[in-house]
Amino acid sequence: MPNAVIAGYSRSPFTISFKGDLKGLRPEDLLSQVINDLISKTKVDKEDIEDVIVGCAFPEGEQGFNIGKVVTFMCGFPKTVAGMTVNRWCGSSMQSIHNAAGSIAMGSGKVFVCAGVESMTRVPMLGFNPMPHPKLLEENPNVYLSMGITAENVAKKYSIDRKEQQDFAISSHEKAFKAQGKGNFEEEITVINNGNNNVSMDGGIRPGTSQEILDGLKLAFDENGTVTAGTSSPLTDGAAATLICEEEYAKINKLEILARIKSTAVNGCEPEVMGLGPIGASFKALKRAGIEPKNLDLIELNEAFASQSLACVKDLKLNHKHVNIDGGAIALGHPLGATGARITGKAAQLLKREGKQYALATQCIGLGQGIATVLEAVN
Repeated sequence: MPNAVIAGYSRSPFTISFKGDLKGLRPEDLLSQVINDLISKTKVDKEDIEDVIVGCAFPEGEQGFNIGKVVTFMCGFPKTVAGMTVNRWCGSSMQSIHNAAGSIAMGSGKVFVCAGVESMTRVPMLGFNPMPHPKLLEENPNVYLSMGITAENVAKKYSIDRKEQQDFAISSHEKAFKAQGKGNFEEEITVINNGNNNVSMDGGIRPGTSQEILDGLKLAFDENGTVTAGTSSPLTDGAAATLICEEEYAKINKLEILARIKSTAVNGCEPEVMGLGPIGASFKALKRAGIEPKNLDLIELNEAFASQSLACVKDLKLNHKHVNIDGGAIALGHPLGATGARITGKAAQLLKREGKQYALATQCIGLGQGIATVLEAVN
């Protein structure tokens, strides 16, 4: 069975919605610039691309019309390149990578662009006209629970207090600021032209974040709770893309292989604690890979909220020093549909940079799901 590898990774800067430098840019324009940069960096032959698979949590408005195919025209791809849009909410672009890996394993293509995009400025959270099913809402209101309340539920379930959450958030900003200063993001970031100027840096990193500053923030979701905006990932605009290839194709064409996809998994959980989704998905993926959490050298865990991140680290028995070593979504941001491609591409890139063997990328998903990808180095 053919192996799938990650042979390239690019992303836009992630900027704060409604305030940042990408707020005026249409998502199709944003994503097409990232994909073009990926193609330029990897030098893959466009004629060989089977499909462009784009994850998007709210594929409507400017993100509609099957944005996965729309961008093939904007990128000047041959007419033979197909395109599709995948929606698994926050896990959408990681799912695009899973889809490609499955196709490669079946011999249904050798080269895929797997990407994600979300402009949370231009398409609102929950879309333009959310319409929960009335009977389901009445019988099981937890299905439609706000993400913030699920974070509060996790904090209560695991007795994670406000200070512990704030310590986690401070660490995320510190790691991201240090990584930015060392130039660790330069290789992955596509400089984006927003029509007025070039955007080259993430907009959410806050050096100097402290307990005193975070103590001053109001509770965001529950007046008797512990979760604030400072311990939550911010609304973000951004795009990310990976090049997923058959391993033999990558070697024959002398593409730089960042990592091999060892295993994948998805798993459901209770929607009222959706932030725990990575636990079941990660255990399942690790079992399929034949390794244990202690074998992991690097972990990219999406920081939707500090509370759920801490709970996942605890239950998976992860080494804190190996988690999000260049910072996570609390600092960098979480443009829903783009995050899966970012953390999977980042995990692959880190394996190469750090000279390590195994990595895990995982994230929680609204409605009660988790998704996970185990990567291994190719020597």
